[in-house]
Amino acid sequence: MNLPLISWKYLKAKPLNTTLNLLILSLGIAIIVILILLSNQLEEKLSKNAKGIDLVIGAKGSPLQLVLCNIFHIDFPTGNISLSEARKLASNPMVKKAILLALGDSYESFRIIGTNHLYVEHYSATIASGKLWEEPMEVTLGSAVAEKLQLKVGETFYGAHGMGEAVGNDHEEAKYKVAGILSFSNSVLDNLILTNIESVWNVHEHAEEEEHTKENHEGDHIHAEEKLRTNNDSLTTQNPVLAGFPKGDDDSEITSMLVKFKSPMAAITMPRIINQQTNMQAASPAFEIARLFSIMGIGVDMLTWFAYLMVFIAVLSIFIALYNALKERKYDLAVMRSLGSSRATLFILVIVEGVLISILSGVLGLLLGHAVLEVIGTLVEEGQKAGITGSVILNEEIYVFVATALLGVFTAVIPAFQAYRTDISEVLAQG
Repeated sequence: MNLPLISWKYLKAKPLNTTLNLLILSLGIAIIVILILLSNQLEEKLSKNAKGIDLVIGAKGSPLQLVLCNIFHIDFPTGNISLSEARKLASNPMVKKAILLALGDSYESFRIIGTNHLYVEHYSATIASGKLWEEPMEVTLGSAVAEKLQLKVGETFYGAHGMGEAVGNDHEEAKYKVAGILSFSNSVLDNLILTNIESVWNVHEHAEEEEHTKENHEGDHIHAEEKLRTNNDSLTTQNPVLAGFPKGDDDSEITSMLVKFKSPMAAITMPRIINQQTNMQAASPAFEIARLFSIMGIGVDMLTWFAYLMVFIAVLSIFIALYNALKERKYDLAVMRSLGSSRATLFILVIVEGVLISILSGVLGLLLGHAVLEVIGTLVEEGQKAGITGSVILNEEIYVFVATALLGVFTAVIPAFQAYRTDISEVLAQG
């Protein structure tokens, strides 16, 4: 006797009830799957991008904003810090590596970051075509930037003041040239336009000089390229940490500095010294990421409980449907018993029916959850930049699927037990 086929026939006989039960349970499972995949991918992405960075040093303000802006590039800068102060701090013997960042401009919502080659090395990124930036106003594109904007090596573009879609007027006086394109690294570099810090200085200094010239209509104009060649030399020093520092004047500023220390003890003592004795701020990526997840956890917990509520409603609905269906099918079950079916067969038949609904709901829920994340990662810009995808399969999903199947058994136990106790003579006599 083909029990799964018989159970399927019973489910098809009640299409409205079966569809409703499948829909409610699959939606609850889909929400759980989305939360599992989303939190796992975000945590992995955040941890990977912050790996190897002990401190983010920048202007005073929100430490979480400082980390989000300068590591993950999903917020705005807290301000600028002096290059000379950053150089003094990087000269500390406890500092192993210092990566400078200068933010301020963007192109088509992608940020233009002034930095040094250490930034690329930190994420182990490689060149897909062309080369890393060397000359003033040269840029190297992240893989996602090049793919979306269809820019190729040798092409040029103009940056715009501001970061994000709502940007200001284009800097038509400063044209960037694409020197190279990075390979996909699954890091923040994929969505960035990288250049040297002098280029960022030049763009803004040129804009300030133009504004000053319009107001005063006099004064000598410093040629941009000549000034860049002057500032493009690296600081000659015996300290290898300072090798990537640009040579700027006393007024030169950067947005932040990403620091890695030589010992864990430095990561404990240095933040207090910086925060208390300088006009800069030091923020720990590890601490701020943990705080971010605790903030996000409130919303995630609410959605999780909502998903559990939907699953509970679905389980209750399946139980009621099976229990009511049993009353309608008592005569059929009695006939099966009279034709030789055992009590155990009737018990298993009802269990299979509950498990069948649960398995179908589990499959639909998993597919729906992955489909939603794939749509977010493909069509939503924020999802693309975050690297969200529905193609990842986690072990936790197997546990969800197994738990769903067990729920089917749980919902069917009482109706199955009632079927097991069916009195053939009594039911046939009533029929």
